[in-house]
Amino acid sequence: MRVIVVGAGVVGTMHAWHAVSRGHEVVQIERESEARGASLRNFGQIWISGRAGGEELETALRARELWEAIGGRVPGLGFRACGSLTPLRTAHEVAVAEAAVARPDAAARGYKLLTADEARALNPALRGAFTAALWCERDAAVEPRTAQLALKEELLASGRYTYLGGREVREVVGAASVRDDHGDAHTGDAVILATGAWLGGLVRELAGPELPVRRVRLQMMQTDPLGEPLTTSVADADSFRYYPAYRGEALDALNAGQPQDPVAAEHRMQLLMVQRRDGGLTIGDTHEYEHPFAFDTVEEPYEHLTRAVEAFLGRPLPRIRHRWAGVYAQCTDTARVVHRQQVRDGVWLVTGPGGRGMTCSPAIAESTADQLGW
Repeated sequence: MRVIVVGAGVVGTMHAWHAVSRGHEVVQIERESEARGASLRNFGQIWISGRAGGEELETALRARELWEAIGGRVPGLGFRACGSLTPLRTAHEVAVAEAAVARPDAAARGYKLLTADEARALNPALRGAFTAALWCERDAAVEPRTAQLALKEELLASGRYTYLGGREVREVVGAASVRDDHGDAHTGDAVILATGAWLGGLVRELAGPELPVRRVRLQMMQTDPLGEPLTTSVADADSFRYYPAYRGEALDALNAGQPQDPVAAEHRMQLLMVQRRDGGLTIGDTHEYEHPFAFDTVEEPYEHLTRAVEAFLGRPLPRIRHRWAGVYAQCTDTARVVHRQQVRDGVWLVTGPGGRGMTCSPAIAESTADQLGW
């Protein structure tokens, strides 16, 4: 079988990975020289803790297994089973964590409510003031800026993989066949359009104007090296407001009794933080849903994130060396893990995982491969 994958972000690359792993030939086409979208502009977190129960959690847990297995083969991914801590300061926050630990799927997530001393034993860099912490053992991390490159090197070594960068696919010219802007046609047995947040042009032409996927903009930043290990990923209690696993009476009480900081509320923020292999911290993020998106980044969210991080670390944040914005595609029905649609004979569109893309992409691609009988 010959598979044409359009898009070299993490969703497209994982489709290429599964196809090659099953003995098939793959041609992957990317309109940039290398992917530059949301797959690189994220935390690199394999985030199990906040996923909705049922299909979303099952997909994330399967993806976590696949990430670990692939990371064993491809050290360049920088896979590490670091887990995550959410430090807690108030009774309302602790109540949400207690409700999470009482979930029937808490063990699958690796949830445990820790004292402050227990949390600092896991992550000594957390020297700030907090009373307890929610631990999620199953959370993990990879290096987002280099993961696709490391996967591509391994795919090239198979001898069954071709990468074509700097080519934009313009049209479908037959069953499982596309043509790029160089005028070259690429024909296979299946075409996967994994175009990320690129939802106009050919995607709109094939899927129609009512595609149930929206674009979401975020702002993030990265610091100079911290100078010490941050041994776990870190979140704040605003993540409870954002992730579906925490919904319930305790969260309602948190929202009523402990309103979100005005800047965080305006920009729909949570704090997530993970340390890169060079020691720097990737920190975010905001969420913007209304179009047209702003073309600039604004400073107030960065100031809020800096205050939040410094309160947990009990020390000044290292110099911020990168700030950026990114855009990802999310199903308008946010309970859906991904939008998978056959748009022409032999051509499937796979898009819309939202903020779950980095976490769930290996399992999303595996499901596509299984459904198409690869």
